[in-house]
Amino acid sequence: MDVGLAHLDRPFDYLVPAELDEVAVPGTRVKVRFAGQLVDGWLLSRADDSGHTGRLAYLEKVVSPEPVLAPEIARLARAVADRYAGSLADVLRLAVPPRHARVEKEPRDDQPAPTAPTAPGAPAAPIEAVDPRGWRDYPTGPALLRALADGRAPRAVWSALPGEDWAARYADAVAATVAGGRGAVVVVPDARDLDRLDAALTGVLGPGRHVSLSAALGPARRYRAFLAARRGQVPVVIGTRAAMFAPVARLGLVAIWDDGDDLHSEPRAPYPHARDVLLTRVHLAEAGALVGGYARTAEAQLLVETGWAREVIADRSTVRARIPAIAPTGDDPQLARDPGAATARLPSLAWTTARDALRQDLPVLVQVPRRGYLPSISCADCRTPARCVHCAGPLALPSAGGTPACRWCARVAAAYACPECGGRRLRAAVTGARRTAEELGRAFPGVAVRTSGREEVLTDVPGGAALVVATPGAEPVAEGGYGAVLLLDSWALLTRADLRAGEEALRRWLAAAALARPAPTGRVVVVADGALAPVQALLRWDAGWFAGRELAERRELGFPPAVRMASVTGAAEAVADLLAAARLPEDAEVLGPVPAEEGRERMLVRVPRARAAALAEALHSAAGARAARKAADPVRLQVDPLSLF
Repeated sequence: MDVGLAHLDRPFDYLVPAELDEVAVPGTRVKVRFAGQLVDGWLLSRADDSGHTGRLAYLEKVVSPEPVLAPEIARLARAVADRYAGSLADVLRLAVPPRHARVEKEPRDDQPAPTAPTAPGAPAAPIEAVDPRGWRDYPTGPALLRALADGRAPRAVWSALPGEDWAARYADAVAATVAGGRGAVVVVPDARDLDRLDAALTGVLGPGRHVSLSAALGPARRYRAFLAARRGQVPVVIGTRAAMFAPVARLGLVAIWDDGDDLHSEPRAPYPHARDVLLTRVHLAEAGALVGGYARTAEAQLLVETGWAREVIADRSTVRARIPAIAPTGDDPQLARDPGAATARLPSLAWTTARDALRQDLPVLVQVPRRGYLPSISCADCRTPARCVHCAGPLALPSAGGTPACRWCARVAAAYACPECGGRRLRAAVTGARRTAEELGRAFPGVAVRTSGREEVLTDVPGGAALVVATPGAEPVAEGGYGAVLLLDSWALLTRADLRAGEEALRRWLAAAALARPAPTGRVVVVADGALAPVQALLRWDAGWFAGRELAERRELGFPPAVRMASVTGAAEAVADLLAAARLPEDAEVLGPVPAEEGRERMLVRVPRARAAALAEALHSAAGARAARKAADPVRLQVDPLSLF
């Protein structure tokens, strides 16, 4: 039943009346009477009798005869709920989009789409063998395609080279899977990546052989695409995290691009991560897996080190031939030439690199971690951070002539005075993308300056001299590649109080540097100390080395993915009540409490990976007991949360 109460997270038996016998098939949406109310539910299975000895109520209604919940997706949803200490109803809300009655009534064609382009009236022909030359720079890449085409289940972690057309490589893997008579599910972080993959798949498979699933499609289009996959009309589904539960017949491959992007983490209960859901599907369907990106997460490194997956990487000579020339500004030779490089926001090396690229009529990409104009300001006299007098939130300046306003409550602080020294002059504490674009426009007069960020995300830029200022994840692709890429304000990424700060910084840098031309034409300048581990990994383009280092440190300190960790967040009394009732494993460690948002607190529970199932079951049972006695204060449970701090 679609009831989000943990103590009701189990199947219930109902009688099927004779008039509903034909339409009440497993996978359909139904309505049942429960506790005097009519509630939604799912028909999971039919049986001749029930083990229940009491009186059974009758099924009230079959909402739709369309069996939208596939048996394999029901098993997957149960496994994901158990993995994340959640309820089946919550997972099914994520797995199956809301019903759209008009779309269900549209004329339907249940014939599966042909696996290869054919002439009108001609029988469907299988897709020809995929040309492995696109994977020739990776010694084990062609073997991956052959395994998929032969119907085997290879598992790979792929580190992409700079300048790689990753969408084309994923299209090759999907085409090989389809050629072997199986289907595929591919998940990407955002709509830009989805459009790129959609174009690549259309070019390889032809039109009408795959569908895209994302929340941005709208109810009708999303449900139409979902039904096409559920009815077996297409063998391939691609999408954002909404596609991780896509029903695909004879699943042969699940793939995810850039699994370190936080967009892959579902913000709704039970907060599953797309990577983990897809890897669960690998076990249930005995399918192949492809986890790819320019960077590599500690979770992907764990797959390699345990032998669960093989890494697909280029040899070092190929890497050196493909990467741009990368230089830091904080190493000793640069500091000797420019002593101010340690504190300058745009050191001389970065400025001359941009100037030289523009003189060659090449575009320059400038990555800035913060959006806006001046997202953080301080007193110009004593450097005290400027805070809102109402909520203590940080003040920001929206433009050069704008009025300071709070980023939390949006109140304007036109008459701001520093509480420490009484000063009224303000200075920049953090510079955003729009202020950077303004400064670069003055530094390079006559050069077009474009911004790409939250307000407007560019997809590509034409060739020719131009300055493109972008926030991480919004970098457009330049025709022929960028002549220079400048990575500014590295401190904003590296000094975050987050377990994944270094990993996330490297991921963002590699994604931007991958858009540059190869050396010697293309150059990348990172405004950071060259001795830092993420900078070293960037200089050598060695994401695997950094991921191995991160995983080793987390093993030593006892952090995910080396262990399984759950966070329990809520009012102090509610958190203590739940943990006291939970029958945690004997080797569980309870850490905390630490302050959380809105006056709540957070406790962390850590167990070895082998005890993960026991931890999830204990927390879910304790949450069910609190729900059964109608405890007032809610508690939020998250297993392996993306952020621990």
